[in-house]
Amino acid sequence: MTAQMLIGFVLFLLMAMPVGYSLVISGWAALSVFGPMPSSMAVMKIFQPTQSFPLLAIPFFILSGGLMMSGKLGQKLVGLASMLVGKYHGGLGQVTVVGSTVFGGVSGSSVAEASALGSMLIPWQKREGYPGAFGAAVTSASSVIAGLMPPSIPLILFATVSNTSIASLFIAAVIPALMLAGGMMLACNLIGRRRGFPRLTLKYTGAEIRNTLFTALPALLMPVFIVVLLRAGIATPTEVSVIAVAYALVVSSVIYRDLTAERVMSALTNTVITTGIVMLIIAAANIIAYILTSGGVPQAVAQWAVEYLKHPILIILAINLLMLFIGMFLDLPAAILLLGPTLVSIANAIGLDLVQLGIIMCVNLSIGLFTPPIGTTLFVSSAIARERIGAVVKELGPFYLVAIVVLLLVSYVPALIIY
Repeated sequence: MTAQMLIGFVLFLLMAMPVGYSLVISGWAALSVFGPMPSSMAVMKIFQPTQSFPLLAIPFFILSGGLMMSGKLGQKLVGLASMLVGKYHGGLGQVTVVGSTVFGGVSGSSVAEASALGSMLIPWQKREGYPGAFGAAVTSASSVIAGLMPPSIPLILFATVSNTSIASLFIAAVIPALMLAGGMMLACNLIGRRRGFPRLTLKYTGAEIRNTLFTALPALLMPVFIVVLLRAGIATPTEVSVIAVAYALVVSSVIYRDLTAERVMSALTNTVITTGIVMLIIAAANIIAYILTSGGVPQAVAQWAVEYLKHPILIILAINLLMLFIGMFLDLPAAILLLGPTLVSIANAIGLDLVQLGIIMCVNLSIGLFTPPIGTTLFVSSAIARERIGAVVKELGPFYLVAIVVLLLVSYVPALIIY
């Protein structure tokens, strides 16, 4: 049954069928045709995982991000980042990284961030004399920080697969996210210095910087607000997500005063579409996970890894190589839900903390978002910049290096994330 399902899944992908549909059809067919389960029970297996209280956090966090990112807030954040780092070598690239880090604490979605920031910053960089391919490269690479900064949608999905605390994952992800941001800013600086990219020459007074910082403060406080509520045990992740929506409404209507019916409707529409896509993958992945578990695949893989690779260092290296490869072809949510049960079994077998495993998975699979042939943020950024994928990939070399270094650190230095 497992073999038939995998063959069907690969064939559907080769036919360019969306991942969610490929998972549903191949899993349902394997259960109802080759397995002992009637089709009605297979349908129940598909819908069962969507009836989860913690998963309510996903649409609410998406909605809060949509409400805050679509107004004046984005301009304020870009203005603040320009004041702080625009004057340095590769400054506009560093503005993108800083913007991605802050937006990541609002949206929780790498693809949404690449689209929103790229639309603002890539044309600006090109007007200032930066190569379009470089602007697309920085945007596609730095936008994946949203996959780690709270409220991270991928971390919520991993928590549902592994029964790990969402709060623990959010707190553990902050340092790796900041490491990615710092490394990418350093890469922008070195590239800008070597290639002579223009720097912003505008000078700002202390009062102007303070005023801009004050107006951008509501967005800067969002991830801090989320982590503090979770760390102190004041609210559950789902409750925090609802509070975040209320916070976004208050900030947009009272502080920035730019909340309109059109913005609310647009945010709601985007939330429904994005949540529908995620829930389809969650539903489909459950039936796949059931087939794999009933066939003993996770346990067999874990036993093989322990028996033949033996040392935890080699096992973690193998996990990383597998995820780097899978991330090149599967979207991040689907990869987490499909690989999660098997990797949790391996982690339990070698004593790897599940919080660390979650961070490793998110960093790993986030790299796939800006890696060909199916890198989502890579395609979004390239389309905005109107540059060939190949030209953008050539600019991504230093950013791949930064991401791999951070991946190795979170894989082999657990003290960075478990504290």
